Amino acid sequence: MLNAKTARWRKLDNAAKIFPATSGKKDTRVFRFSCDLKEEIDGDLLQRALDKTMEVYPLFRSVLRKGFFWFYLEKSGLQPIVSEESKAPCSSLYVRDKKTLLFEVTYYKNRINFEVYHAMTDGTGATQFLKELVKNYLLLSHPDELSDPGPLSEEDLTSQDKEDDSFYKYYMKTGRKREKEKSDKAYQLHGPKTEVENMMIVEGKVSATALLAKAREYGVSITVFLTAVLLCAIHREMSPRQEKKPVILMVPVNLRKYFPSRSMLNFFSWIDPGFQFETGKTTFEDVIAHVRDYFKAELCKERLADRMNALTGLEFNPVLRAAPLVVKNLGLLAGAKFTEKNTTAIYSNMGVVTMPEDFRKYIKYFHVFTSTPKTELCMCSFEDELVMSFTSRFENVNVERNFFEILKENGLKVEMIENDFPERDRHVFAGTRIFQWFTFICIAAAVIMGVVNAIALPGILWSLPGACAVLCLWIVFAIGFYKRRNLLKNAMWQLFFVMACCIGWDMGTGWKGWSVDYVLPGSIILTQLFMLIIASIQHLESKDYMIYYVMAAGTGLVPAVLYAAGAVGESWPSVICAGISVLFLTALLIFKWKELKSELSKKLHL
Repeated sequence: MLNAKTARWRKLDNAAKIFPATSGKKDTRVFRFSCDLKEEIDGDLLQRALDKTMEVYPLFRSVLRKGFFWFYLEKSGLQPIVSEESKAPCSSLYVRDKKTLLFEVTYYKNRINFEVYHAMTDGTGATQFLKELVKNYLLLSHPDELSDPGPLSEEDLTSQDKEDDSFYKYYMKTGRKREKEKSDKAYQLHGPKTEVENMMIVEGKVSATALLAKAREYGVSITVFLTAVLLCAIHREMSPRQEKKPVILMVPVNLRKYFPSRSMLNFFSWIDPGFQFETGKTTFEDVIAHVRDYFKAELCKERLADRMNALTGLEFNPVLRAAPLVVKNLGLLAGAKFTEKNTTAIYSNMGVVTMPEDFRKYIKYFHVFTSTPKTELCMCSFEDELVMSFTSRFENVNVERNFFEILKENGLKVEMIENDFPERDRHVFAGTRIFQWFTFICIAAAVIMGVVNAIALPGILWSLPGACAVLCLWIVFAIGFYKRRNLLKNAMWQLFFVMACCIGWDMGTGWKGWSVDYVLPGSIILTQLFMLIIASIQHLESKDYMIYYVMAAGTGLVPAVLYAAGAVGESWPSVICAGISVLFLTALLIFKWKELKSELSKKLHL
């Protein structure tokens, strides 16, 4: 079993590091794995099944926390609660400044949904979790007909195996420079997009046996065959003028097939098969032959290791490691935006889902899809049912139509799956409307002051400082609104802004020193008192308030530095503030040293 120290928190794996920096309303980085049964779902039984599944996979009881240099995952005591589906598929699970689990189990009619934030796991880990959940549910719903075969994962699988960072395990600094790949700008799909919280979802299924037979007729695998089909489906929407840019797909690769690993964490890479089409010259056979050769060249251990080592090696770069998290996030976001230009669409093959023989008769099929800013095809198969699921941000579904038409042209029988989602709960946080009205009132006040100034006293520009005062008030309110989920973090943001704002006002009005003499030490003392009250009222654990106490106490030493430098006129507020801050830090060191050391280790890990 994993030792207690390791079990409390862990670093994000290499692939997971990009997801917190790039997730948002347009791409939540959440994917859904579902199982359709042949019977209606009982919510109470599903909750019991989930509780039992969590005993096998406790690593999913983690929350995402922010350090100074990296994000990290920390174990929590939060209890996952099953609910009936009511939100849009793949809605946000990671909420900044709020401790929430990174997965959700819902149900609708005969469907069990498992949605998970990609920073937690990949398709392999999600498959294992959902299989265990479905098994436990069927055991509860059919106790007289089924017997428990035990966990569906390997019997000797330990917690250490499940949480193993395989990127780190297989990283090797070879000293060999990886050849720079030519970065072609890919053809991009265009058109009207859906609302931010919506996606177009199109699903169809075929016989896995028939599809495999058709792929073998071309001498390729199902993955190569469907890659070629998707490339051609996109090409049918291109004009001859647009063919100067290649169609390029991003295809994730499960690295466990090349580097043995039993980890439940992310362990994947990707390849970028593409094709340069020519109207009237390109045949389907041409595309398949090109894709086949590309897969053969790229899907080898040496090539995958080079890419894996190159990406993992960035973590060991001393300059990048020492960069603050905010700088890393900007770099990751810029890199993701750049990569998007080199990708037309995404195709992900989750493979074959298996279940114990006695359980299969209760299951119709499994299917999977993911949030995406582009167009993405995901597929998986169970028994002879192979389900292909498209998600897209475009209202136009011509590519999806073309894809299934090409399959039919190849003699395959396609059965479309009708979308069946419940009416969505469109609850809107009341504070949002209040903030919108407050913003409008602030703008109106600034405009009215400007109009009155121009008409009544055009020679005196009094409206400018008035507008600045309104702006400061709005910023204070905005900080309170956007940081409302974490009051201690809110307090630190407010403290820094008030300090900056008051010093700016003092300088702009002919420096009198009131900002550093009174406001600076006074606001620090009030912030420290506020934090003590909030931590007490909310019964926060030491790990939840520790780092903010340290930040507040450390800031409290600033007046002492200013006093020593002779930069303050009235000394007693600064001396009192510094004394309180020293006592604050001393109390932490004496009474909470173990917790402080642990928290700093998490926040400062490189």
